[in-house]
Amino acid sequence: MKILVVGVGAVGGYFGGRLIEKGEDVTFLVREKRQQQLNEQGLNIQSVHGDFHYSPKTIQTNDQSQPFDVIILSTKAYHLKGAIESISPFVGDETMILPLLNGISHVDELIHVFGEEKVIGGLCFVESTLDDKGTIIQSSPIHDVVFGERDGKRTERITRLEEAFSNTKAKFSLSSSIVQEMWHKYLFITTLSGVTSLFRAPIGPIRENDKGKEIIQNVLSQTASIMRSINAPIGEQIEEALFEKLNQMGYTMKSSLQRDMEKSLPIEAKHLYGYLVEIADNKGIPAPELNIIYSNLQIYETENL
Repeated sequence: MKILVVGVGAVGGYFGGRLIEKGEDVTFLVREKRQQQLNEQGLNIQSVHGDFHYSPKTIQTNDQSQPFDVIILSTKAYHLKGAIESISPFVGDETMILPLLNGISHVDELIHVFGEEKVIGGLCFVESTLDDKGTIIQSSPIHDVVFGERDGKRTERITRLEEAFSNTKAKFSLSSSIVQEMWHKYLFITTLSGVTSLFRAPIGPIRENDKGKEIIQNVLSQTASIMRSINAPIGEQIEEALFEKLNQMGYTMKSSLQRDMEKSLPIEAKHLYGYLVEIADNKGIPAPELNIIYSNLQIYETENL
């Protein structure tokens, strides 16, 4: 399959690199400056699963190319509009668009532009970052991509994609319930990112503190209530399962949102939290901790961006 990865950041560069390492036909859609850097230096992955250096194929938006079989979107939500414009020339009749963004509202945006048929479901779990030289540092055992048809069917095209993603050093898993898994991740990341950014601390010290533990539980409960109010397909006991998952995470684990704040980078406040707070306001659902988290992020944006 011809695979286009949008951007060569900590997520797209890592998973795209693992697919290249396996031998798949992967091209990266990049800006001119990044293209020049990659042409000169190649791309380096330093990972607990093994290091890898490669010289990737790259294109820019205005370059001529045949449509791709699958386009992997691993951008941040605040770059989504630009990414949609950038990939449009490379979308053909048979192209699948696989978004790995956090949250859920981006799916509707992609469907609005490209149609129901083109957009499949996806998510990822990976702890990775770029250092100041552009090297991808991947530092934990988890490096997972989950994907599938949004209606859960095992189609011919998704089977081909599963084959393309198989036998890599990263874990790619086909799901028959990808929409539910996306909502579950949204609930998880809302809580993890929310409390770690609020307290400016890893998850370990927060859950050890009595009030910190209580706030984790409250954020899970409030967010799940908001999601159920719009009939999101989340499990009945998902709050308990995710609380247990948060308790089992490494003591020093930070969220990517928190790491971005530490570097004074843009964050996905509106995409992740504004979406939920607006629903809560419209439906009269109390969400005090979620509102505090969102306000904290808005103040950060005012002061830093």
